[in-house]
Amino acid sequence: MKSHILPVYNPRTPSPFLSSSSSFPMIETAAASPAMLIRPEDDAVARILMPPSVEEDKKYESRPFIPRTSSDTEAASFNSNSFKKKTRRRVLSDNSLLTLSAAGRHSFRHDIEGAASDIYSNNRFGSKFLRCFGVGFRFITRFLALGCYSFLLFPGFVQVGYYYFFSNYVRRGIVYGDLPRNRLDLYLPKNTDGPKPVVAFITGGAWIIGYKAWGSLLGQQLSERDVIVACIDYRNFPQATIGEMIKDASQGISFVCNNIAEYGGDPNRVYLMGQSAGAHIAACALVEQAIKEASGEKTSWSVSQIKAYFGLSGGYNLFNLVDHFHHRGLYRSVFFSIMEGEESLRQYSPEVKVQDPNNRTAVSLLPSIILFHGTADYSIPSDSSRSFAETLRSLGVQAESILYEGKTHTDLFLQDPMRGGKDDMFEDLIAMIHAGDSEALARDSSAPPRKRLVPEFMLKLGRSVCPF
Repeated sequence: MKSHILPVYNPRTPSPFLSSSSSFPMIETAAASPAMLIRPEDDAVARILMPPSVEEDKKYESRPFIPRTSSDTEAASFNSNSFKKKTRRRVLSDNSLLTLSAAGRHSFRHDIEGAASDIYSNNRFGSKFLRCFGVGFRFITRFLALGCYSFLLFPGFVQVGYYYFFSNYVRRGIVYGDLPRNRLDLYLPKNTDGPKPVVAFITGGAWIIGYKAWGSLLGQQLSERDVIVACIDYRNFPQATIGEMIKDASQGISFVCNNIAEYGGDPNRVYLMGQSAGAHIAACALVEQAIKEASGEKTSWSVSQIKAYFGLSGGYNLFNLVDHFHHRGLYRSVFFSIMEGEESLRQYSPEVKVQDPNNRTAVSLLPSIILFHGTADYSIPSDSSRSFAETLRSLGVQAESILYEGKTHTDLFLQDPMRGGKDDMFEDLIAMIHAGDSEALARDSSAPPRKRLVPEFMLKLGRSVCPF
């Protein structure tokens, strides 16, 4: 059945973020465009796939190249008026093959358009809100530096993007909730002999530009080592504030814990992981879930289902990061808006929250926590991971911080994996996931080195201009 993509956003309809009577930013509503066909709680920039009616199907149906006929042979007539034998044959139409081919092309086009729409929506909303909140020269220069950095790593992004859109082992856009951005991508191993360990991954993006596809490089490389990766998407600011981001992440984790067996995953070996802002969101979701369980609240997933938490380059005490972020271009006014006000910093600081005497029972429920960080990380200092691990250990939690000398915020997540060969952080991660599985560890030791995706000189230039 042919499908129609109905555009929800009409570029010819004006949609200013600021009304003439107010200086506060306003998100455009469904009434802003006459073509709006989705619920008002959906994204302002999104696309939906709607099947046509039966009558429309008939309208678009292709004519067969040769008319269909019956395969039965009529009786021969030997009277004087007819000497020819009439035979009717059924001819196979190629119409169905053409329809399947067109559907495949349409599906791929829809995937591309959907991803582009999500990214455009994130950047469009984020840039307009940040401008309204007074983000100035420092943020703009860092944004330009990000463009240069992306250009230098573009050869790697192309290869990862090709895998993301064309691989048969990637399941994109699995729905885990009813709200916008409640989607996740699954990266499945080629080897299907037995249940696989699972990593539920929350991507970073400064709480503003996060997107599930940012985890595609990690997903590809872990799936090559027989690990299923679920990259969970979530609403960004200004579509949502931190509390709603945590709620989205928690719902995605619940989906993974309760449904991953259907995709070949082992529900008893689920690991939670986050990078940068995603590490903060994942840690908040984990601590919040433990507090709910300790209070007897009914929940859709349990902390006991998480075998371990891996935090990569994350920040866990917001009080220590406000000034740091401000000097790096994420101004206090914006940061406080993301975090629902200065008074909410305590609530969304996992390191502070676990020290509350009222949460001691909840803290005892936490799984093992391993925090990875580079010592040359200027976006979020490595002291953030070191301090959080020390606090957890003092409370009786099995926690560890692993620091990588001279590594920046993006080295561990992008440059090193794109460099190919051996990657210390990746090897440490996979060794912890496969701990206790002698066969998997043996396969890891004999695994071929990963191929290089970007020339070394471009990686070094990219590192020098990277704004993170």
